[in-house]
Amino acid sequence: MTEQIYKRKLIKDIEKYLDSKEAIVVYGARQVGKTTLLKYLIEHNLKPLRDNVFYFDLELMNLLELCNQGAETVYKYLIEKGADENKQIYLIIDEIQYLDNPTNFIKIMHDHYPRIKLLVSGSSTFEIKKKFKNSLVGRIVCFEMHPLNFEEFLTFKNKKYNLTENNSRTINKELVLLAKEYIKYGGYPAIVLEKSEEKKQVMLSQIINTYIKKDIRDIGNIRNISSFNKLLQILASQSGQLLNVSELSNTLGMNRETIDEYLNLLENTFIIKRITPFHKNLRSELSKNPKIFFLDTGMMHLLWLKEFPKIIMGNVFETFVFLELMKNNHNVNFWRTTNKQEIDFIIKNKQIYAIEVKLNFQNADTKTLNFFAEQYGSKNVIIGLEGKKKGKYAWEFVKELEDS
Repeated sequence: MTEQIYKRKLIKDIEKYLDSKEAIVVYGARQVGKTTLLKYLIEHNLKPLRDNVFYFDLELMNLLELCNQGAETVYKYLIEKGADENKQIYLIIDEIQYLDNPTNFIKIMHDHYPRIKLLVSGSSTFEIKKKFKNSLVGRIVCFEMHPLNFEEFLTFKNKKYNLTENNSRTINKELVLLAKEYIKYGGYPAIVLEKSEEKKQVMLSQIINTYIKKDIRDIGNIRNISSFNKLLQILASQSGQLLNVSELSNTLGMNRETIDEYLNLLENTFIIKRITPFHKNLRSELSKNPKIFFLDTGMMHLLWLKEFPKIIMGNVFETFVFLELMKNNHNVNFWRTTNKQEIDFIIKNKQIYAIEVKLNFQNADTKTLNFFAEQYGSKNVIIGLEGKKKGKYAWEFVKELEDS
């Protein structure tokens, strides 16, 4: 039986560049679905051209060695394999970061073999930034891939809903239950598709272990893996909170430079994201420490609690809301003043949105939102999950932003 390949939202953005000259680069963490996305494009977008479509997985040594011999050698290989050099040739390369010099390979392919259109994936911006040079400006277009967002999660679960605020209470109850499932286990595609909680935990633990044992040791040259693991666990428990490097340094007995180095590594390998404060008045608005968020709530749970929880906690729900906003391409900040006034998220589109996140709608306090609105003319938004509805669900607000 053929495995079903689900369409990711990112496909729509990539499709716009399939006929352009630039090489398409898709990067993201391991197991977020990059390979499946490339195979979806082959099956659905490039199928009529299949005789001129070639897929290389650079985890296969023979193909890695071939590509390391250079663009000219690869071009000759494709012609020998039956590619029609008078038509567009699509070369899809998985795990491009394994190449000795991917910059040179892409540059030569782009400049000297215009008939070859490259679509490539990479597992780490850390490696890609290290190996990709400025000479690729104008030659590549990059797309960042994350675990599933809530709408994609519903698609993978074969659930069809219209995610608007006009839904009935019955539909909303169903969506809340599904949101709790999504928040509990996270958005890695294989974890979403697995029905057994026990297997989900084993599979997600393997993803974490592979990241620590392979990616971190190979890419980051971590000297003290035990201290790094402790840092990961602490950060998982602090998702949604202000990041205090001095406090981490004291707790772990590590110098600030090492912690900063580890934080950069975690951000560039898609485990965490730091967001900066929104400010206009530097005297009264605190602008020093960023907030930190884990990029998958399931991974966050296993690193922090060593298991999936029975109930959703407030900071995990705030992490979920942040991820929904981020995955839908919104630039997210937060707001905090020197006298401790705080708003969870600020989004600046055509207008400014001030967003208060509470697990239970009844716990939301509008005083700070109203104060901020007086200063900046913002639209106040309360996002919750439980209790009598006095605001919006996260998915409703994301749809509102899409349509505005």
